Amino acid sequence: MAQFESSVKFVPYSQERVFNKLSDLSNLESVRDKLADKVQGLAFDSDTMSFTVQGVSITLRIIEREPYKCIKFESEKSPVPMNLWIQILPVDTEQAKLKVTIRAEVNMFMRAMVAKPLQDGVDKLAEMLSVIPY
Repeated sequence: MAQFESSVKFVPYSQERVFNKLSDLSNLESVRDKLADKVQGLAFDSDTMSFTVQGVSITLRIIEREPYKCIKFESEKSPVPMNLWIQILPVDTEQAKLKVTIRAEVNMFMRAMVAKPLQDGVDKLAEMLSVIPY
């Protein structure tokens, strides 16, 4: 099992507002255009998100919502079985911080091949989540 964590990103919105937007993936419709240059074939409903990055198709499903603190995902369609979670913590009433973590089931050989793309992915996802309007 390999784990990849983003750096902590600050968001100029309340913890509750960030959680409410991200816990229902259909709320991401408003940022679809901003993601078009980063991912292809983006499709989502309230619990599932599918997309293609660098020719690799991935489907993630929300498996747990811990109100205002954490949203956990599990891959349904991915070349590597993985879990992803978004942690959200308050800074004050109008600012939150978030961190993205991926835990992937990879053997030692595969780890060398996927470590950089997964770390880049988790960093880019955290950066994108820190700049979208909530």
